[in-house]
Amino acid sequence: MYLNYLCDMLSPNTLFTAYSEEEFEMLALQIFRFQAENNRVYKRFLDYLNINPLEIVQLAQIPFLPISFFKNFEIISGAFHAEKIFTSSGTTGDNPSRHFVKDINLYHKQLEKSFKHFYGDFEDFIIFPLLPAYAERSGSSLIEMVDFWMSKTGQLNPEYYLYNHEKLAKDLIEIPAGKQAILIGVSFALLDFAANFSMDLSKIHIIETGGMKGRKTEITRKELHEILKNSFQSKQIESEYGMTELLSQAYARKDGLFATPPWMKIILRDPEDPFSMVKQGKTGGINVIDFANIHSCSFIATDDLGRYHAENQLEIMGRFDNSDVRGCNLMAI
Repeated sequence: MYLNYLCDMLSPNTLFTAYSEEEFEMLALQIFRFQAENNRVYKRFLDYLNINPLEIVQLAQIPFLPISFFKNFEIISGAFHAEKIFTSSGTTGDNPSRHFVKDINLYHKQLEKSFKHFYGDFEDFIIFPLLPAYAERSGSSLIEMVDFWMSKTGQLNPEYYLYNHEKLAKDLIEIPAGKQAILIGVSFALLDFAANFSMDLSKIHIIETGGMKGRKTEITRKELHEILKNSFQSKQIESEYGMTELLSQAYARKDGLFATPPWMKIILRDPEDPFSMVKQGKTGGINVIDFANIHSCSFIATDDLGRYHAENQLEIMGRFDNSDVRGCNLMAI
């Protein structure tokens, strides 16, 4: 009965909306209680920590599931047949993360609401994806996102470009009047494009995502942005923060500082004590609350480090060292 009630309340048409702090906390607690009872892995995790879900009465008390669990377990709330399974790229010999998606329409609705929240109406845009590695495999949630974006913009003959930098450069200077353009690219591919085609892209939204994927030496986000700004004569490089294990994304539109949509919240935990939070201005591990994860787990402890500079303005610092063996990754199920 409670499952039916919660699913009705969290339909794709009503879930992705603005919340007051009190409303967000109330809904987070409802989702927690549902997942604590109906998500086998999360329930065992709470049991291991000797936590009684009925005693969790504040958002700050909710335990966050280590993201590494998505590599070894089916993280699902309730019983369902997945419409889609998103998988991470992973590394050789490593288990990929898997996200079992009950309702792909829920993901699409989140993407639609999120795009409007950060950028505006789809029909005003043309999307130029430069996403080798992602577009060359199956199961990428990022490719699902960009496919959806391009279907909503209505652009003709959408293309992923891959390594065809010459065609991309040509298309970027032939944008129809009245349209805005988004060039979204994985970091290593944007660096290669910048090295081959230094050009004026100052009027184009350039969104970097996804890191180097082992193709290049890792550099800081600040260093990456400086290289791209110099090559493309752009004042700002934007960033997307998303992952297989989450169905929502955060965006940095300016100065490398990320903001979340209203149904997503990032909380920073103490790197030495995963059950304590850090204050503004301090560096901590990134915990994410994502209401779009209603059918998996909405409370995820990631392997990333961040620091809040002001309310809802987050700098992402990088990753924990040896992240797969740190923290609360303790339980065998």
